[in-house]
Amino acid sequence: MKVTLLGAGSWGTAMAAQAARYLQAGEVCLWSRNAKQLEGIQKTGENTAYLPGVTLPAGLQLEDVFERAITRLSENDLLVIATPMSGLSETVAKVLQLAKHSLNIVWLCKGLEPSTALLPHQVVAREDHLHSHGLQHAYGALSGPSFAQEVGNGMPCALTIASKSSALCDLVQGAFHHGNMRIYASDDLVGVELGGAIKNILAIAAGIGDGLDLGLNARAAVLTRGLAEMMRLVKAAGGRPETCMGLTGVGDLILTATGDLSRNRRVGLALAAGKPLPEILDNLGHVAEGVLCASAVGSLASRLGVEMPITAMMSEVLSGKLSPQNALKKLMGRDPKVEA
Repeated sequence: MKVTLLGAGSWGTAMAAQAARYLQAGEVCLWSRNAKQLEGIQKTGENTAYLPGVTLPAGLQLEDVFERAITRLSENDLLVIATPMSGLSETVAKVLQLAKHSLNIVWLCKGLEPSTALLPHQVVAREDHLHSHGLQHAYGALSGPSFAQEVGNGMPCALTIASKSSALCDLVQGAFHHGNMRIYASDDLVGVELGGAIKNILAIAAGIGDGLDLGLNARAAVLTRGLAEMMRLVKAAGGRPETCMGLTGVGDLILTATGDLSRNRRVGLALAAGKPLPEILDNLGHVAEGVLCASAVGSLASRLGVEMPITAMMSEVLSGKLSPQNALKKLMGRDPKVEA
C-alpha cells in the first residue's frame, strides 16, 4: 500500500512517521509546497520547524511537486490531507482535478468552515460535486485525542476513522494501526467531526478558567456542561450523541482541555492573562482551530435551535465583545434549571 500525506506541519509529519515506521521504504510520501523545508528534513532527519526532536524514518519519501504526490497513488492506496481546516477546500479541489481514477481520501483537520459553518465532510462533498468528473471517491475523517509530539515519538495513541466506506476504514487501519497506535472505525462522520470541532472551543474555555485560577471544580463543570452542549448539537445535526462519549468526543476533550501541549488551552490561558488575541496567535506559531470555528459552531447551533451557552460565551470572548471575566459572570448568572 502507498500512502501520501499532504501537509508537513506537526500532525502531518507525525502521522507520516507513524506509517513509514511500519510500511516498506518508499511507500509513504510526505508532501510540502516548501522545498526548503523538505531539504532541511532531508539533511537533518527531523522537521525542526514543526516536530523538533523526532527522528523521521529513513524510508519516508519527501515530495514538493503536488501532481507527483497525487499521481503516485492507485485505487487501492490512501491519500491523507493534513492541512488545517482553512486549506481543506482548496486542497481537495486540486486533488480531484488531478484524479484519473477513484481515490481514498482522509482528512485530519478539526473544525467547521468559518464562512459557511459546514463540517469537513460537507466541504469535501461540495468540492466533489464540482470536480469529481463522475469518479466515485471514498472519503473519511481521522480524529481523536492526539498530540503530534507524542505520536511522533511513538507513544501510545488511539484514534477513530469515520467513513461510510468500510473499505476505506480498512485501508486507514492498514496504514496506521501498528505499534503503539490503535485505529477504531465508525460510520458517524457528523458525530466524529463535531466532537473534534467543539472540544477545541471548550479547551479555550477551560484554559481561561485555569488562567483565572477558578479551581478544579470550575474546570470539571466546564467540561461536563460543555460535553452536554456537544451531545445536543451532534444529535440535532444528525449524528449519534453516544459518539461524544468515545475517543473523538470526551477523549479528545479531556486531552485538549487539560494537556500542556494543547494550543487551544494555551490560547485560553493567555486570554485570561489579558493578552490580545492577535498577539496570542502570533506567539503561538501554529493554528488553534477553536479560535477559527467558534463563531461557525455558534451559527450552526442557532440554525438548529440548540442552546450552547459556553460555546456562545467563547464566541463573544474571541470576537472581543466580552472579557473573560464578564463571560464568567454571565455564565454563572444564568437561571437555575434541570440538568440535561
